[in-house]
Amino acid sequence: MLVRLAAERATGALLRDHGTLYLVDGRVVHAESPAAPGVDVLLTTGGRLPRENWDEAVDRAGAHRAVGRFLVDSGRLHDGELEICHLGAVFDAAFFALSPTSGPTRFRYGVGHWFGTVRPVSAEAVERETVRRRELLDAVWPYASVDTAPVVPRPAAPGQTVGSRQRALLAAADGERTPAELARLLGRPAFHTLLDVRRLAAAGLVETPPAPEAAPAPVPTHLPPEYARATDPDIALLRRLRDALEAHL
Repeated sequence: MLVRLAAERATGALLRDHGTLYLVDGRVVHAESPAAPGVDVLLTTGGRLPRENWDEAVDRAGAHRAVGRFLVDSGRLHDGELEICHLGAVFDAAFFALSPTSGPTRFRYGVGHWFGTVRPVSAEAVERETVRRRELLDAVWPYASVDTAPVVPRPAAPGQTVGSRQRALLAAADGERTPAELARLLGRPAFHTLLDVRRLAAAGLVETPPAPEAAPAPVPTHLPPEYARATDPDIALLRRLRDALEAHL
């Protein structure tokens, strides 16, 4: 649908379960997702912009859909700073908004975002970057369960070290905050936080949620009852042996 809207040079909001993409003339100008910190968090929590300056920009320019332009014209940010931060937020939110979902996808023509246009991005570039990021995550650690589970640090092995970004993430991880919550707390893009969490999982420095156990296959109804009873203890024994071996790996 995004490709079709781009071909139509449509203007409006593409609504999906995990976020919304805003288009102008078929190009993506903004994106937001509950799973990703917005531009305000990246600028204010990240330390580049005082919160009161952001609130002033929204109050004075939000109704005109020109918040980004106001931040530059008022001297709060340089053009390049705003562009880099906004593009990072767009790709970050788009990654979640375009994730596979079974929910409906809707498009509301003519709807714009109060932040305004900074630098439009082609739909093809957004889709390509989303696929690249998903492949990168899977290449680092192919188990997405860590993306939504609370981050629980594990002791490092003797001589094992991590970079400053990952140290800060581990220091903020209290065993209850999820990667999305840590991203907001630290003022970082959610995707980069997921990438760090998966790297830490691959290094054995955070707990990894157990994979859901597959339900045992039903015993064929045409077998005699005594056969079914005879096989059940064997299955239970094999599972206990498997669990014991995995516990010592």
